[in-house]
Amino acid sequence: MTTAHELHTTGLREHLAPALRALGLTGRQRAFVLPDDTHRLLVELVERPAADRVAFTFGLRVVRRAGGADGAGGADGAGGGDGAGGGGTDGERPGPDAGGGVEVWRARIGEVLPVGEDVWWEVLPGPRWRLPLDDAVAAVRDYGLPELRRRAAADLSPTAGPYLSPAELEDVNAALLTASVARVQRAELADGALVLTGAWTRGDGVARTVLAGAAQGFLSAGDERFRTVRCLDTLGRELWAFGPTHP
Repeated sequence: MTTAHELHTTGLREHLAPALRALGLTGRQRAFVLPDDTHRLLVELVERPAADRVAFTFGLRVVRRAGGADGAGGADGAGGGDGAGGGGTDGERPGPDAGGGVEVWRARIGEVLPVGEDVWWEVLPGPRWRLPLDDAVAAVRDYGLPELRRRAAADLSPTAGPYLSPAELEDVNAALLTASVARVQRAELADGALVLTGAWTRGDGVARTVLAGAAQGFLSAGDERFRTVRCLDTLGRELWAFGPTHP
């Protein structure tokens, strides 16, 4: 009988790695790079072995190039990471400039998913053993890669980047919670706007009303770095935009 450890190894080799390469990533079984001219955009496997199974997740990293390193070479040098690095077991930690360059951002993939917390997958014996692999690939495709590209673009723009500190964001989310509105996952400056991202939907009138009020609060501060507040869902689709005269 095939064990969970054997299925894990087979799944990585025959399903996960080829599927990630099909998304445009290059690299080996546990460390992959998305080609980019200015940054190394890394997707790195993190494993947590147990006696009867192996849980896995992904670390995401954005490393500003020091010059000359190509994507494939970056993947080969990306091994050995903690929860946000990769290519190894949970708990190891590479230097911030692993593979050359300066690391500007790192996170586990669960942090950029709608759940906003650590997510692990396990490949277990049974007829549906490939489903966790497919789900993991979908998470990389729909959330991991867009976030890597967005973080790299933000690193190039002096007017982009986080707007609220984690503590300030918690204060905003506490207010949203009282109105039963999903939390703000990110509040960042981009192209003259304050961009709020969260698990909202266009048809959610309560969320729109509450966020409109929050937007007026942000705009009333008179921060010259933004003139509008845009609200996006977790896939990056624009839901609403609020200006200073919005009711």
